[in-house]
Amino acid sequence: MATAGPAREAFEEAGLVIDPADLEFVHTVHTVDRPGAPPRIQLFFCPRHWEGTPEEREPDRCLAWKWWDTKDLPESIVPYTRVTIEGIRAGRSYSELGWSR
Repeated sequence: MATAGPAREAFEEAGLVIDPADLEFVHTVHTVDRPGAPPRIQLFFCPRHWEGTPEEREPDRCLAWKWWDTKDLPESIVPYTRVTIEGIRAGRSYSELGWSR
C-alpha cells in the first residue's frame, strides 16, 4: 500500500500521526539519480488531516527544520523534492528528473 510508507515516515521523522486513508495523491516524479543508476518512481501525498505538532526527530539527517515559502526554497534541498514542489505549484501531477534526452 503506497500510503502506508508516508504515514509511517511522518511519525518517525516528525512525530505526526496520519491515517493512510487521509493521504491524497498529489505528484509523481520519475527520476534517475545518476547515469547508469536504476530509475525510481517517487510518489507524493498530502495529508487531509493529522494529529500532533511537527518536531525534528532525526536531526542527524536534516540540515534545517523550518517552514519555507514554496516560492523561496533554500538551495540545499533534495532535487526531486524541488522538482515536486515546482510541479505541484505549476498544476502538474507528473515530473521527470535526471533523464538524458
